[in-house]
Amino acid sequence: MSGHSKWATIKRKKGALDSKRGKAFTRLGRNITVAAREGGGNPDFNVQLRLAVDKAKAANMPKENIDRAIARGAGSGDDAVQMDEITYEGYGPHGIGILVDVLTDNRNRSLAEIRQVFNRSGGNMAEAGAVSWQFDRKGYIEVNAEGVDPDELLLAAADLGADDVIPGEEVHEVYTPREALASIETKLSEQGYKIVDSQFTWVAKNEMELEPADGVQVMNMLEKLEELDDAQNVSSSLRMTDEIAAALEAQG
Repeated sequence: MSGHSKWATIKRKKGALDSKRGKAFTRLGRNITVAAREGGGNPDFNVQLRLAVDKAKAANMPKENIDRAIARGAGSGDDAVQMDEITYEGYGPHGIGILVDVLTDNRNRSLAEIRQVFNRSGGNMAEAGAVSWQFDRKGYIEVNAEGVDPDELLLAAADLGADDVIPGEEVHEVYTPREALASIETKLSEQGYKIVDSQFTWVAKNEMELEPADGVQVMNMLEKLEELDDAQNVSSSLRMTDEIAAALEAQG
């Protein structure tokens, strides 16, 4: 299952993680909108929204932008718009399955942008259901690894109903049943664990291992998809090996 945090760490080292402030605000605002839409506009009663707002504040996002994003998601305010959540499916190079979750106010724009990345990267889009059957929908939580014993976290998370814990150097990854994400995140936070991130993600039932050069080709495509403004989450069936990670870092 591991790979989310390893890829995020590599991007931070490359300086490619939301490097443009405007793009960062766009992504943060959409995350707030999603959270407000799914759980209501009050951060005191919506863990996902509170986490999204905290991230926005940490990035120095203006308060009026945060309030506007909450209003948009809750369906109120002057700029409230209908946002659609869609998952696009396809195959990347070497037959790697890819799912792209988007939040958009313009389906045609999102589809055109995603199709362009697939076509230019040697992949092809697929019909709904053609790829997603190879994945399970999971909750995903990142816990700050500093001072945290992974074995103790594993026991705590398992007691709360989590599926798995993957230890890491910077963060430990906790995978949960989809319906249990919010409750497990809340209880881990109450037990003193520092939550770095949480979201819904797709986890491949069977990951594919590629040679480093081929893996880098796929990861470069995934990065282009992640850079699209409407993309909220990009998942693939590629196994992120240490060799691929090293090749990505060497790529600079």
